[in-house]
Amino acid sequence: MKKLLLAFSLLCVWQGLTAQSLTGTDANGNVQQYDEMGNPRSENNSFNPNRTDSTRKSKTVPKGLHVWKIDRKLGSITPTTVDTIPHLFPNTTLATGTYGTYNTTGSNYTPRQSRIFLERKDMMQFMFMHPYSQVMKTPDEIHFTNTLSPITNLTYDNCGDKQNGEDHIDAKFAVNAGKRIGIGFDIDYDYARGYFQNQGVSHFNATLFGSYIGDKYQLHVVYSQHHRKTTENGGITNDDYITHPELFSESFNDNEIPVNLSSNWNRNDSRHIFLSHRYNVGFYRDVKMTDEEIEAKKFAEKSKKENDKKKKSEEKPKGRDKNAKVSDNPAGGRPKDAAIAGDEPGQAKPTANDSIAALDSIANTIDTTRINVANKAIEDSLLAIDAAKDSAMMYMKKEFVPVTSFIHTFDYDNYEHIYQAYRSPKGYYANTYYNNFAGNSYTGDSIYDVTKYMMLKNTLGIGLLEGFNKWAKAGINIFATHELRQFDMPQFDTTAKIGYMERWTEHNVSVGGRLAKTQGKTLHYNLQAETWVVGEDAGQLKVDFSTDLNFPLFGDTVRLAANGYLHRLNPIFFERRFHSKHFWWDNSLDMTHRLKAEGVFAFDKTNTTLRVAIEEIQNYTYFSMDYTYTPSTGVKSISACVKQDSEILNIITAQIDQKLSLGPIHWDNVITYQSTTNSNLLPLPTLNLFSNLYLKFVYAKVLSVELGGTATYFTSYEAPDYVPQLGQYAIHSNAANKVTLGDFPIIDVYANLHLKHARFFVMMTNITSSSFNRKSFLTPHYPLNRQVFKMGVSWNFFN
Repeated sequence: MKKLLLAFSLLCVWQGLTAQSLTGTDANGNVQQYDEMGNPRSENNSFNPNRTDSTRKSKTVPKGLHVWKIDRKLGSITPTTVDTIPHLFPNTTLATGTYGTYNTTGSNYTPRQSRIFLERKDMMQFMFMHPYSQVMKTPDEIHFTNTLSPITNLTYDNCGDKQNGEDHIDAKFAVNAGKRIGIGFDIDYDYARGYFQNQGVSHFNATLFGSYIGDKYQLHVVYSQHHRKTTENGGITNDDYITHPELFSESFNDNEIPVNLSSNWNRNDSRHIFLSHRYNVGFYRDVKMTDEEIEAKKFAEKSKKENDKKKKSEEKPKGRDKNAKVSDNPAGGRPKDAAIAGDEPGQAKPTANDSIAALDSIANTIDTTRINVANKAIEDSLLAIDAAKDSAMMYMKKEFVPVTSFIHTFDYDNYEHIYQAYRSPKGYYANTYYNNFAGNSYTGDSIYDVTKYMMLKNTLGIGLLEGFNKWAKAGINIFATHELRQFDMPQFDTTAKIGYMERWTEHNVSVGGRLAKTQGKTLHYNLQAETWVVGEDAGQLKVDFSTDLNFPLFGDTVRLAANGYLHRLNPIFFERRFHSKHFWWDNSLDMTHRLKAEGVFAFDKTNTTLRVAIEEIQNYTYFSMDYTYTPSTGVKSISACVKQDSEILNIITAQIDQKLSLGPIHWDNVITYQSTTNSNLLPLPTLNLFSNLYLKFVYAKVLSVELGGTATYFTSYEAPDYVPQLGQYAIHSNAANKVTLGDFPIIDVYANLHLKHARFFVMMTNITSSSFNRKSFLTPHYPLNRQVFKMGVSWNFFN
């Protein structure tokens, strides 16, 4: 609650600083701050007691907003759109994802894993944060802004009550300080109490970002700090409480069902700094302003004229100075010393020797240096041409065209993971590697495992940019990166029989290049290759490629896209080595080889998107776990480790996204087929289905309404288990204890509405839980929340 109050306090401070100002462009094209009535702010007009009500006219706030993301390697800008799409807004607040493809442990904001293999990303170096994709945002996912007026977005959703509910609030703010500088912050608070015992989650994330977009110099900076706390209950002790409640003589509420763990927490704290800047060398050219810039300039010009007119009306007329001299020519007219103007340019000059005929010829000579205006129509046409030229020049601007860029990016991550437990069940762990640890008093069944990770990375690059002339069809970049990594975790002194903290350090140097074409409407491509030449990861190779082709067909656009990669990657440090009180491994692992090819076909006219992908993996590296389980004792003798298999795995994925409509009736479907050559190493459901049936209409010409329901279904498969001490999903090594899940629908109904700058919804999740309660698990021993009422709102404010 303290963090929530802090978030609101910060937002109020920012609102107080900006609520009385607007940002526009003055007559000279410069950004000017205006008060709430559109008057330029200055020391003279910040307060005027003589200002009358007649001056209080409502102004149209300029709402130009540009949003972009940046590449984490070289800081390249990629335009994007603001996340204000109303469609499927309720689903974005669920841990199962927009299309219901994630396995979770039941509650929101907990670790999750996608059932669609194409959606899984490479394991990040700090493995403990990898499953928290719902609440984690990396620098290349930050939305940088350039806005003509301050903008605030408040998003809030909740469900349940004080005993078991969830709350989420996200406050975003962005403002410009001039045309070049944009700053903002994002404060996010996620809190879930959980519908089962010991399932609480609390995350607080704060991000401050800024950018400077100059002609020659560009800068992006991000600072973020995160605190994440998850209470681990280890799942319920007996699945029969959910699958066969009739076996018990008494009924249990969800929060009364026994669980395996109590007083166990995973804590992850982190701080991040990201800096990307570049210096461009190039030239200037004239281009037309954008529509938003033209509107802002008109807004500023109108405000300036009204302000000047008001100032002039407030000025008192002044009398004539007594000491002023009377003019020598009070009546006006031609001055006494005026001279006759000379001959017109281009006209012949008469001389004393010219004959009468010559003089007549000179008098009739036409001045060819002047435009001959024969009539009023020609005069009006010439004036219109001049006005059009003046208007066109008024809305022109100088645009800098970069040719070469010198680039530097700086990346700093600092993580700390703590697994803390006060009471561990007897016989719950298969192994114990130390009981006493230097510096802490956690002995016996108590646990206090600390793991730290620090990363410092610098990249230098040079780029020849595309589009500076007609021959530069693509941009070329070369770069070199140095990375320092430090890891702190327990080590064991075999002589003193005590644990202590030890540090491991790794250095890496890599070089690479990029060839990319992003401009134009027809063809785009991006090819990047990077290899590691020095350090722990020497020999690594990453080659990534993507392209898309767009062409018209039957009055609409067809998009053909392809992407793929060739990766030879060293397993991360914590896959090779990890030490804690009950889990311990030091592995010698080979590099993992991955080859992927994917094609995408999209046709807007029929609202069809088709994806087909093939991937081959050798030396697949994965988490494995083992335990014994009986309905009477629950989970016992748990152990976990990292394994690698040299077998070549092949994964085939085919997905179709088809949207159908008939009047106000809409039916959207996403069907995904997956096949793996070894389901013991990589279990995947064969089919995943997502269906959304809804009515879409506009009420009273202002309120957009979607009323409908979604259904998620996947075929049965041996789903991965969850290891609470690691926060990871793992493959069970004992076939007898594997659990088959799936083959049941999850159905939600909702009302999703959009009014001007506000999105809001009400939703009832898992309405069929009582009908399919025997199978309502997405992770073994972690039941889904039953039917829950949920509501939320997202509101944009332009100050």
